[in-house]
Amino acid sequence: MTSNKHAREAFVWIWLPGETQPVVAGKLEVDGRYIHFNYGKSYLERVRDKNPAIPIYEPELPLKPGELPLLPGLEMPGCIRDAAPDAWGRRVIINKLLGLKGNGIDTTELDELTYLLESGSDRIGALDFQHSSSEYLPRSAINVPLEELLMSADRVEKGIPLTPELDQALFHGSSVGGARPKALIENSGKKFIAKFSSTNELYSVVKAEYIAMRLASLAGLSVAPVRLVHASNKDVLLIERFDRIPVKNGWTRKCMVSCLTMLGLNDMTARYASYEEFAEIIRHRFTEPKKTLKELFSRLVFNILCGNTDDHARNHAAFWNGKELTLTPAYDICPQGRAGSMASQAMKIKGDNNLSQLKFCLEAAYHFLLSKEDALSIFEHIEDIIREYWHEVCEEAQLSTIDKNHLWGRQFLNPFAFEE
Repeated sequence: MTSNKHAREAFVWIWLPGETQPVVAGKLEVDGRYIHFNYGKSYLERVRDKNPAIPIYEPELPLKPGELPLLPGLEMPGCIRDAAPDAWGRRVIINKLLGLKGNGIDTTELDELTYLLESGSDRIGALDFQHSSSEYLPRSAINVPLEELLMSADRVEKGIPLTPELDQALFHGSSVGGARPKALIENSGKKFIAKFSSTNELYSVVKAEYIAMRLASLAGLSVAPVRLVHASNKDVLLIERFDRIPVKNGWTRKCMVSCLTMLGLNDMTARYASYEEFAEIIRHRFTEPKKTLKELFSRLVFNILCGNTDDHARNHAAFWNGKELTLTPAYDICPQGRAGSMASQAMKIKGDNNLSQLKFCLEAAYHFLLSKEDALSIFEHIEDIIREYWHEVCEEAQLSTIDKNHLWGRQFLNPFAFEE
C-alpha cells in the first residue's frame, strides 16, 4: 500500500518481550511540524496480562493516558525516530515513490510519518508502523539472492527506478539506518544486515569495516558477528542481527533505543552528544554499570585507534526491557577516510573536546570509573591486538596491498592518536 505524500497519523505496533506477534501500542498524530504520541486504551489496560504493557521508552514515553508531551527541542519522540529509516532507506523510499527523482531529490520532500509507514517492517528494534489499529500487515519480502540485491542497490544510487522484481527486495531493508547501501537477509536460521560497496568509494570500505569488527572482537569487545562474502564480483559484509531471537514459532524482537534518544537529542543537536554524559546515564540506569562503562571506554579507544570517526550517538544503542537498559553489542565500526593526520570523533570525549587522541580518553577515564592505570592498560591492550592480528585479519579479508597500505598508519594506529 502506498501512502499519500503527507500522512497525518500512524499506529505504533510493538513486540512485547518474548512475543512473536505485535500488539498495537498507540497512535502518532501530526500537529504542524510536531508529531505527538498517545497510548491506546487497550494497551494501557494490559497491566494484569501474562505479558503486560511496557513503556516504549522511559522517561520519554511513560505509560500514561493522553497525548504525551515532547521533550524540549524535539519535534517527535526520539524512541520513535530511532525506528525510522536514515539516509539510505529514505533514498530507497524516494526511488520507490518518486521514480527518477530519487538520486538528487531532497529527502524533506516526504514527511516523517510517510517514511515510517513506507519503510520495511523488519526494522531494527521492536516497533513497526501501520495505517490500521486493528489489522497488522507486514511490509516485507521473501529472501532474494545477493546478486539481485546488489543490482537494485546500484539502480538506487544511479537514481534509476527499481524494477518490480527488485523493488520489494531492497525496499524490505529500507528501515535500516545509515548512509551506505544495505539490505536485510535471512540465512540458516539467522538474520543479517548486508552492507554493499558504494560506487564512489576510493578503497574497500566493506573490507575495512570487516577488519575493524574482527579486530574489535579479538580485543575482547562485545561486537556483532560478521562475515565477508562475494556476489557479482563485489564484496558484501554480513552483520548478524542481535535484536532478533529465533524461537519455535517465529522470531522475537528486542526493544532498542539509541544513545541519541537517551541523551534527549535529535539529528540537529547530535553535535552536543558526549561520552561523559552517556557514561553518566550508564552509571544510573544500566545493568552491570561498571562492566558496561569499561566496555564503552574500550570502544571509544578502539574507534580512535582504528580511525572510526563516525561514532555518533545513533551508532551506540541499548536494549530496553521496560525497566532498565543494557548495552547492545557494537556495530558499524567502520574506519573513515581522512586527508591529513588530524581527526575528530563524532561525540565529545572530554568537555567540548572531541579530537581523536588518547590523551583526552585518559582525562575522561574517571567518568568511566577507571583509574589512570586502568586506562593505560586498555590503550596498550588494544594497540597490541591491532598490531598482532593486523596481517592475519587482512589476509582473512583478502585485502589488496594497496588498500592495506592505505589503511595502516592512516586509519589504523594513526600517529595523531598517540601525540603527547
